Amino acid sequence: MVKIKFETKSDRVTTSLSFHPKRPWILASLVSGVIQLWDYRMGTLIYTFDEHKGPARGVHFHKSADFFVSGVAFLLFSGVRTVLFHHEYPWILSASDDHTVRIWDWASRSCISVLKGHTRSVMCASFHPTEDLILSASLDQTVLVWDVGALRRKTIPPTDDILPLSQMIGVDGIVKYVLQGHERGVRWASFHPTMPVIVSGAEDHQVKMWHLTETKAWEVETLQGHMNNVSCVMFHAKQDMILSISEDKSIRAWDATERTGLQTLCREHDRFWTLAIHPEINLLAAGHDSGMIIFKLERERPAFALSRDSIFYAKDGYLWYYEFSTQRDSKVIHLRSPRTIYFSPKDNAALICSDLAGGSYELYIIPKDSIGRSEFVLDAKKGIGNSAVFISRDRFAVFEKSTNQVSVMNLRNKLVMKVVLPRPTDAIFYAGTGILLCRSEEEVVIVDLRGNLVVADLHAPSVRHVVWSDDRERVALLSKHSIIIASKKLEQQCSLHETIRVKSGVWDENGVFIYTTLRDLKFCLPSGYSGIIQTLDAPIYITKVVDNVIFSLDRDGENNSITIDLPPDVEVRVDEEWEDFVEINVEGRFDYVEENHVEDWVAGWGIDPFLLYEAENLAILRRTQRARDIERELSRQERMNRRRRLGRE
Repeated sequence: MVKIKFETKSDRVTTSLSFHPKRPWILASLVSGVIQLWDYRMGTLIYTFDEHKGPARGVHFHKSADFFVSGVAFLLFSGVRTVLFHHEYPWILSASDDHTVRIWDWASRSCISVLKGHTRSVMCASFHPTEDLILSASLDQTVLVWDVGALRRKTIPPTDDILPLSQMIGVDGIVKYVLQGHERGVRWASFHPTMPVIVSGAEDHQVKMWHLTETKAWEVETLQGHMNNVSCVMFHAKQDMILSISEDKSIRAWDATERTGLQTLCREHDRFWTLAIHPEINLLAAGHDSGMIIFKLERERPAFALSRDSIFYAKDGYLWYYEFSTQRDSKVIHLRSPRTIYFSPKDNAALICSDLAGGSYELYIIPKDSIGRSEFVLDAKKGIGNSAVFISRDRFAVFEKSTNQVSVMNLRNKLVMKVVLPRPTDAIFYAGTGILLCRSEEEVVIVDLRGNLVVADLHAPSVRHVVWSDDRERVALLSKHSIIIASKKLEQQCSLHETIRVKSGVWDENGVFIYTTLRDLKFCLPSGYSGIIQTLDAPIYITKVVDNVIFSLDRDGENNSITIDLPPDVEVRVDEEWEDFVEINVEGRFDYVEENHVEDWVAGWGIDPFLLYEAENLAILRRTQRARDIERELSRQERMNRRRRLGRE
């Protein structure tokens, strides 16, 4: 799903963009000749460079040094098209309307090579990420791959007395491949970051993929969908995607493996001209007729599902399995860009939801012997839906937003029942056996599907994540900048507001909610008492808390653990709040019982067993000492009630 993070407005066309590799900065060059430096996190313009007298059409940050390079056109349609630093050597690559590609040594401020081979304007040029290759695209309808190994060898002293032939005859770069197939001028071409694949976009409205070997190159696929000139096309730095922009006012995302369209973002009035992809994080930027937008396609939060002493999570196109006790992980199956993962341990069933095809799910029954064998191929049961969650061990609910309906399916992916939800809903979350927590823009409601009844509701705007405590007695509702803690009946107990984004949270065994923001690891008690545990070097997503060890995933899907010490007064406050929370109803209805004493208490107090045994609603006390304290309180209350009855008699 496309999510816009930052947007600027300008009365001139944005021609080129470049992310700073470490800081939250982006450079934007404009046709007016101005270059703007923006802090996209704060949304502020830091500085304006106005030295150019003609249209600024290329800009690029150096990977490690504190400077950037820019290119300028003498006239609107004459001059430098793109500029780019080499990732290792002191080189700058420029593509120009004079039909050449030039390599400059920025240390000596001199041109060290001119690559001639195109017959019309060269629209872009780029270095290969690891090899001595250069890629150029031209309006002469060709894409050229240049070998510049000889130029590189000039910078390194030879290991013997024999010079390569190319150095003896003074050849710095030779054309290794000529890629022909576009019917009109090629606007852009890019290398894949790790694979021998090239992608190109042209004025024939097509995106083409090319495969390279040591001896030849050939076209492997044509992606069609744009209705006007393709301005720029690139591989995503972290995902298996191709991004393309066009003068048809759209940004398109393509599955690089399946070679099919994934998502499309359209503007009403603005044509897109340039694209930039952040080298480290999941951010993209696109320049258009009246400014630029910064956005992301995939969530940075890894999808995961907790299962007893382990989790299933998504990383690098696979479903992984991780055991907390051994801290070992292993691949399970291949999958594509999941948004959420749910797991049912009864049949080892994994429910994978994604944004593909406007919202879909895949159900996998995972044989236990397949864990650790990434080559194991499983057939998925598939369906369409905006959200899907398990509501029991062998049932799951699929939500269709267009109809506001929930379909209850079994593990054979067969329909069991269909319900029209009683309130307008955007997404669904698990809330117990046969029970859903339904989210809308302004509220959350608990719906019992068996009677299609609203059990409880709470005003809670823009809830993103729902985190239940282990005993299902409390729930934390996480929004972008706030947290609401409520009881299982959605009675609000406290709310917190954060100035920076809330990223994740879990309950520990003592009823403390541990959560993370973009910069801090924090805690909160149901009373609202909260504080900072420690600051974070990078955002993390908590998966589980065991004693004083916090397990988490980072943005790359790597498992980590942190040992923490809560402030000394937290345990005291937890005990005080527990005593307030466990209040005895003298009329006999007591919901919080210790598992081993259920039978005695049901018989002695005349409580309806259904209230206690209703699936997922039985709260089990985890501490034996507290259970005994409660039992003593029950006995004391019972004696007092008997005395009152005898007194009335």
